[in-house]
Amino acid sequence: MQLFFNPDITEKSSHFTFPSDESRHIVKVLRKREGDTLHITNGKGFLFEATIIATDIRKCSVTIVKSTFHPNKNSNLHIAVAPTKMNDRYEWFLEKATEIGITEITPIICDHSERKVIKKDRMQKVLQSAMKQSLQFHLPKLNNPISAKDFIKNNNQAKNNNQQYFIAHCEETEKVDLKERLIKNSNVTILIGPEGDFSTSEIEIALATDYKPVSLGENRLRTETAAIFACATVNLLN
Repeated sequence: MQLFFNPDITEKSSHFTFPSDESRHIVKVLRKREGDTLHITNGKGFLFEATIIATDIRKCSVTIVKSTFHPNKNSNLHIAVAPTKMNDRYEWFLEKATEIGITEITPIICDHSERKVIKKDRMQKVLQSAMKQSLQFHLPKLNNPISAKDFIKNNNQAKNNNQQYFIAHCEETEKVDLKERLIKNSNVTILIGPEGDFSTSEIEIALATDYKPVSLGENRLRTETAAIFACATVNLLN
């Protein structure tokens, strides 16, 4: 199945026209014709079955014949992770985390971050592409970048009893393996620092607001690898 994405389609939609770039792809590359079926998601759990009614390369139009809602089977997994020095490494994380199953991502700017500016539009496209490729119907939420300290403070104000909060850092302090801390099917927030790790003050703020320190194993992992490892660990448990 080839999956298309458009956030504006709802269960009440009856017709839809693709933008010019997708229209050209459908007509010229995929060689679709009137009467052919396309599958579209809005990234909010809905899968729409549509029939092509016009194959203009500038505005391919379809009529929606069926909509099916697929509830998210995963518990809420929110990873707040510092942008990597190389953009392609962060994009790799976004792609693989989406394929594995992640609910929410927040880029956090840390005291030791080498990259403090991100291209959110580019990241959003990576998420959309990974969602379509892996045939999922829920698009992960990508938040605006925020400083690690502000994220921790804001998150602390919104804490609830159904959420587990963890910080993975490299300082030689007492930590427990993530897999031993996790409660099955709980909602989870995990902090992953930059290449230079979290600063001591960032770690102290997190611990003071009841974030639990966790280990991701004996090996020292790159930022993006640590985030993927955490994502996979949570999903394997569930």
